[in-house]
This record gives sequence, structure tokens and C-alpha cells, in this order.
Amino acid sequence: MASIITATNSNGLTHVADNSGVLQLASGTGNLVTVPSVTGTAMVSGNMPAFSAYATGTTSISNSTWTKITLGTEEFDTNSNFASSRFTPTVSGYYQINGDVYMAGGGALTQAGVSIYKNGTAYKTAAASGTLASLPFNAPQVCVSSVVYFNGSTDYVELYCFINDNAASPIYVGGIANTWFNGVLVRAA
Repeated sequence: MASIITATNSNGLTHVADNSGVLQLASGTGNLVTVPSVTGTAMVSGNMPAFSAYATGTTSISNSTWTKITLGTEEFDTNSNFASSRFTPTVSGYYQINGDVYMAGGGALTQAGVSIYKNGTAYKTAAASGTLASLPFNAPQVCVSSVVYFNGSTDYVELYCFINDNAASPIYVGGIANTWFNGVLVRAA
């Protein structure tokens, strides 16, 4: 059994106590939340910001230059924190942030990288290097992922890519499965 606090239509707030150390919050007769006995923060889905966006078209970029990815289509943005290819959450905490860029070049690719930029500076980077010209269509797809702390007011992240291709102007390829950026709150501060 557990100590249960219930909100009912007829009796208002009721309390059934026991000494199990478990607390449950209920609405009517159904249990909604069991509060764990460990120290921490109880989260409900309504206050967990999440977003997902992707690039809509193929875009030429400068060779050997870190370039911000333009993410023109939002799949979802649960707390209206994503705008202008930038995620600025208003709930402080730790977020899982993921990004993927599908790049292509003219045949002399030697390096490709993707980076999560936090507050305008490279924060976490993933890269591929070597003889990338041997890849199918001379096109690496690089993914970066990290848990990132946000202060809930001014911290933001953006997605950048880098291609070293001396044979032609490199590009990144748009599309929901090709170049994308997403994130979700996993734990409040």
C-alpha cells in the first residue's frame, strides 16, 4: 500500500495514510504519479521541452570553413524554443542534443565534421577523415550527440558542419532523413 493523496469531485482533497514510505498522487480513483523515495526532481511531460528540425534543401558551403546549418522545417517544437536554426530552451536543465549532416563533395574529400555549437562556440564535435572520396557518392554522413546543460535563459545551441574538399564546392543535403537537429530535456536543473 501507499499513502495516497486524491483529488475527487465529491470530497475534494482526501488522504489515505500508511507507513510504506511511498507517496501517490491521484485524480479521482486513478493513480497519476508515484513519487519516488529517492532525492531528485519529479518531471511531468508538460514541462519537458523538445524540438526536431531539418534542412529542406541542398546548400553549397565554403570549403574548409565551419558553416551554420540552416534548418528550414520544424517537425515539432513543444515549448516554442526553436527559431532561426537555434534552440534556446526556457527551462533550465540537462538536454540530450543530436545532430546529423549528410555532406557531399567533388571527389577529393579528406575531412568532414559536425559540431554542436553552444553560445556561438564549438562544444562537441564528431568528424570523419581519411580517404572519404572512396565513400559511395563521395558523401559522408556525420552525427554528433551529447548531453548539454542549459541555464534556461541565455544558453543556446546551433548545428555546424565542416568539409575539406579541394576538387569542388562542397554541399550538405537537405531532407528529413539527411540533415537534422533535435533535442529533449532529460533532467531539470
